[in-house]
Amino acid sequence: MTLKLGFIGIVTKDMAASLAFYRTLGVNIEQGQDDSPHVDARLDDGTVLAWDTIETIRGFDAGYVSPTGGHHIALAFDKGSPAAVDAAFAELTKAGYVAHVEPWDAHWGQRYATLLDPDGNSIDLYAALVEN
Repeated sequence: MTLKLGFIGIVTKDMAASLAFYRTLGVNIEQGQDDSPHVDARLDDGTVLAWDTIETIRGFDAGYVSPTGGHHIALAFDKGSPAAVDAAFAELTKAGYVAHVEPWDAHWGQRYATLLDPDGNSIDLYAALVEN
C-alpha cells in the first residue's frame, strides 16, 4: 500500500479571517466561502490545504478542545527567491498580520521569516540563498 497525504487541515475559530490571510499569502481559494464550515484549496504542487471551523470539528468530536500555548501547526512555504520572501513578509505585515521572526539569512542557506496566521499558527516563508 502506498501512503499518500490527503490534505493538511487547519482548525480555525474565524474562517473568513483565516482565508483572508492565506489568500494574501498567495493560496488560490475560491471566493464566497468565508462562511463555510469546511474549505479546500489546492496549491500549485498538488498539496491540499483544508480549513474547518471549531464547530465543524465538534460535529464529529464533541470533546474537541482547542490547543493552548504556542502554535498548533507550522507550515513552511518555499517562496522561490530571497526577494520573494521579503516581499511576501512585507505584504502580509502591511496587511496587519503578525510578524514573528523578521526575514534573515539562516546559517543553513535559506532566507527565512515567520508570521502567525489569525489562529496563531506558525507560517514560515523561505527560499534558498543561492540557486542550485
